[in-house]
Amino acid sequence: MANFLHSQMLHAALGLGVSALALALPANAQTPEADAENRLGTVTVTAQKVEENIQDVPISITTVSDEKLTNLKASGADVRFLSARVPSVIAESSFGRTFPRFYIRGFGNTDFDLNASQPISLVYDGVPYENPILKGYPVFDLEAIEVLRGPQGTLFGRNAPGGVIKFDSVKPGDEFGGYGRGSWGTFNTVDTEGAVNFRVDDNLAVRVSGIYQSRDDYVDNAFTGESDQYEGFEELAGRVQLLFTPFDNDFSALLNVHGRDSEGSARLFRANIIDVGSNGVGSNFDRDTVQFDGLNMLDQTAWGVTLTLEKSLSESVDLTYIFGRETAEVFSRGDIDGGFGAAFLGEGNFGPGFIPFPSETGGGVDDLTQTTHEVRFAFDGGGPLRGQAGLFVFEENIEIRSVSFDSLSPDRPQNGLAYRQQDTNAFGIFASLSYDITDKLTVSGGARFTDDEKDFTAERVQSSIGTGPIGPLSESISSDEVSWDLSATYAATDDLNVYGRIAKGYRAPSVQGRLAFGDTLSSADAETVISYEAGVKSELFDNRLRANTGVYFYEISDQQLTIVGGLDNTVALFNADTGEGYGFEADIEAIPFENLLLTAGVSYNHTEIKDDVLIAPGCGAPCTILDPAVTDDMGNLLGYNISGNSFPNAPEWIGNVTARYAIPAPNGEFYAYTDWAYKGDTNFFLYESAEFGQDGYWEGGLRIGYASDLGYDVSVFGRNITDEEALTGGIDFNNLTGFVNEPQTFGVELAFDF
Repeated sequence: MANFLHSQMLHAALGLGVSALALALPANAQTPEADAENRLGTVTVTAQKVEENIQDVPISITTVSDEKLTNLKASGADVRFLSARVPSVIAESSFGRTFPRFYIRGFGNTDFDLNASQPISLVYDGVPYENPILKGYPVFDLEAIEVLRGPQGTLFGRNAPGGVIKFDSVKPGDEFGGYGRGSWGTFNTVDTEGAVNFRVDDNLAVRVSGIYQSRDDYVDNAFTGESDQYEGFEELAGRVQLLFTPFDNDFSALLNVHGRDSEGSARLFRANIIDVGSNGVGSNFDRDTVQFDGLNMLDQTAWGVTLTLEKSLSESVDLTYIFGRETAEVFSRGDIDGGFGAAFLGEGNFGPGFIPFPSETGGGVDDLTQTTHEVRFAFDGGGPLRGQAGLFVFEENIEIRSVSFDSLSPDRPQNGLAYRQQDTNAFGIFASLSYDITDKLTVSGGARFTDDEKDFTAERVQSSIGTGPIGPLSESISSDEVSWDLSATYAATDDLNVYGRIAKGYRAPSVQGRLAFGDTLSSADAETVISYEAGVKSELFDNRLRANTGVYFYEISDQQLTIVGGLDNTVALFNADTGEGYGFEADIEAIPFENLLLTAGVSYNHTEIKDDVLIAPGCGAPCTILDPAVTDDMGNLLGYNISGNSFPNAPEWIGNVTARYAIPAPNGEFYAYTDWAYKGDTNFFLYESAEFGQDGYWEGGLRIGYASDLGYDVSVFGRNITDEEALTGGIDFNNLTGFVNEPQTFGVELAFDF
């Protein structure tokens, strides 16, 4: 009943808000001068690799930029701030500030292995970041974030059957200028960023930007008696961009050199914070305390370079070449069981709650190198036909180390060691065309041929459970596929576009070998998805209300799924026959009257695994599994039938609202900005249980400040202002371990432009 009321409250709030906007807008007409100042500006996106009005693009898109972006990432937040802040988008991580896992329309991958593939592609300044440890790059000095929902396999890289999240940095400009922003808050959180733009001469413009974030440890270790041991971090990242225009023509070369250095706590796994028979945080949860007998740390460095060359070959043909090279190293070590001791040591020698055995492990990427090349020709002769065609090449080499430690012995010595290496090579050939059949109807279509190869090797050098070395074991997998899309946009009026889109997406096959705890390799065949969507994009009441809505249905063939943890604490890949999703999304932005800006977003995402004979192991923890058990003829448990279950980390309802109200003042304005996000009921694993999930909840933020016409802004802010405590994931092979959302924080900020 509570869940029903949550969803009904969400529907009612958003519905009343939209209705109120529709009623208020025409009733608050302004003078022509005031009215011109209170209209929504045009949103320009590059979802199809060219600049277009978002209303004209036949794709479900949400952008996050400007003040909204600044507020969502306040108080040192990492890229997970996007979770539930955009319709149909969830982001989570069992690694903390690195290795984010994104889900769009419920479609994602819970795999925590360091060579896991994801169906959501993250594209940074034109370069797809394939490995999840690259996807946690800090967010600063951006033009905008664009979220493209549904398969995007025609124009974007590889492995994007679920969607693309695009980050576009502010490029060097002609004028001297820049900005600075610094804040201080709870837990001595420091969050500073800034940029400076200048021109060396007529041929060279430069932009230098950076970010520094830090937070003190604030979580105590009650087992050792040490105070303030965990949840601190220190993050430093920078970007230098050089824009060369050395000739007296339209040739340009943009060199982008960037890097990060991050260290701090790994994700805190908290033993038995879930009560048997119920989900969410339970009676044993204390945000400020854990009881660890193992170490906890995370360290990451990454460097990259992007070179973008652009040249017009004629009045109608442009050439673009993008080179990207990314390197990274990371090591994370954590107390995975989330407690101390073990039950076999006797009563009083383990806790909190029942800890059957200790688990302290580490995972490291000793070397990651990703190299990409993209050559693209774009044609636009000013007539009804436009097009793009090109070639994409991808190479990745990754070396991974898995380590386990003996938490019960002095100095916690290493007792397990395994290595794995993966080499990936892929190339794609793509083309896309758009044609204006009439001045109101435009049709578009594209296709991409992709060829993928992976060579994987793994070996165990030392075993923590006494099974001895194994390997090296090797497996090579490959596939090729044609992905495509077909869409149409019809301008029903000057202010209303209707669109439809059919698209096929593709994800390359995957292979895993977590030999630290298992003896075999596992692989999954390539998956494909067919998606259908239709929508309406409108700008009403003289551009004071923008409302974009759509519905969709998709079907995944040979869906790649990953069993993580469970009875034997391993990772196993397999394919389900079919996965299915359907739902709707709405994005609304409005200025109902002078000085008030409102936005709202809502999505319903129904997902379902469809495979009548598909079974998965249950939990090793004492959880209450709700799926039917499957046994053999002798009555031995084989697993649980998961057909009909929703995808993991795929809540049906997601909603968000923001409001900004300003009061004009001499030489500036006083303002208040608030944002709220709703994440619906969420199940964390392939099987369903009473424990490993979280009921729907709201999180909110608030900022109050003064913005001066002279370019400075001073404010106070809060994140998670209602102090919501919620599970965002769990560990299911040992005890009822969970990890939780970010804490409540408050702070002050000074920002300025120059």
